Amino acid sequence: MSPRELLLGSFRAALAAADPLQIVPRELPAPPRGRTVVVGAGKAAGAMALAVEGHWPASTPLEGVVITRYGHGLPTQRIRVIEAGHPVPDEHGEAAAREILSLAHALGPDDLLLCLVSGGGSALLSLPVAGISMADLKAVTRGLLASGAPIQDMNTVRKHLSAIQGGRLALATKARVVALVISDVTGDDPTHVASGPCAPDPSTYGEAIEILARYGVELPATIAAHLGRGARGEIPETPKPGDAAFARVENRVIATAHASLALAAAYVQQRGVTPLVLGDSVTGEASEVAKVYGALARQVRRYAHPVKPPVALISGGETTVTLRGKGRGGRNVEYLLSQAIALDGHPRVHALAGDTDGIDGSEDNAGAILAPDALARAAAKGLNARHMLADNDGYGFFSALGELVVTGPTRTNVNDYRIIFVA
Repeated sequence: MSPRELLLGSFRAALAAADPLQIVPRELPAPPRGRTVVVGAGKAAGAMALAVEGHWPASTPLEGVVITRYGHGLPTQRIRVIEAGHPVPDEHGEAAAREILSLAHALGPDDLLLCLVSGGGSALLSLPVAGISMADLKAVTRGLLASGAPIQDMNTVRKHLSAIQGGRLALATKARVVALVISDVTGDDPTHVASGPCAPDPSTYGEAIEILARYGVELPATIAAHLGRGARGEIPETPKPGDAAFARVENRVIATAHASLALAAAYVQQRGVTPLVLGDSVTGEASEVAKVYGALARQVRRYAHPVKPPVALISGGETTVTLRGKGRGGRNVEYLLSQAIALDGHPRVHALAGDTDGIDGSEDNAGAILAPDALARAAAKGLNARHMLADNDGYGFFSALGELVVTGPTRTNVNDYRIIFVA
């Protein structure tokens, strides 16, 4: 098996561990005495809805609305799938979120609200509080995306600008709530996945203000005024842990990065390669994380420490990119381009990095493959790797080499997957 085949096979194994069509059916609750309404949002929402339909008793009423990213929808019969904007929210998502909140309000104690939650839901399930326009929410979202803020900080802000996130969806209904959560965040806390529509929120308005100031995000006047009123206690906080409303709410995490890394590790081990899982919660600036992992790969090859090659260094999590250039890229190609420079053509090291949702940033690729001869091939084409990294143009670099990994929408999301094969 070639290094390329090993890398791609391990990525496919990681994706299989988070396939909604396989994992959702075994987690479904029993039908209630009353109505069952399915709602949700995220990149996996379409596949999760299809899985519910396929395994819900045909004689039992089922209805609902879920929101997914453009191009991620699937044909369903009883649950409507609406496509909307991501990573910047839009009016389609706003209208669908309003409908979801209305459905939740209409349910009673004998009913079930089944909420399908996955990564990407923070942007897709966007319903600004009264007095804040979608245009203003888009502006703040763009500022946060460009700032390099980690997802947990971004979601703290989003929760305090939302009429449905930060536990407010669960608070809006008298029904029993079961949320099935595919986690794309480090730590797998449901409060951070899709900004926790059914989970209590420990964060505060004051923290949201501090985060925006720390990252220098320019605020529309309406948002600054709203957060200020919240910090002064003039408007209610998001529902907190211990709130009695959550006694009838269950948040069930059904897929995680950890499980995907474990299946990928088993895949390479079965092929005679020792896996070394470095963790499922790696964060930080993508280009800096790449340098650390590049140094570790060199150490493994040179000293056979901490394990002897062939070795696969496997990790997950979500790095960030602080935008400074105007190139095309995502955090995974940024990571690989920085790693290419750090490894400087090391002949025994190959790598892959990809987003498990199939979309690295806002491009059409999941990620890319780094081969030992990448820098030499790029130089032969007149490409300067350092200049392209400074311009955040990892996509342009790997596209020119024909090394992009293109899966199309995977309709799941358990964060990023990275593997370094040291032969």
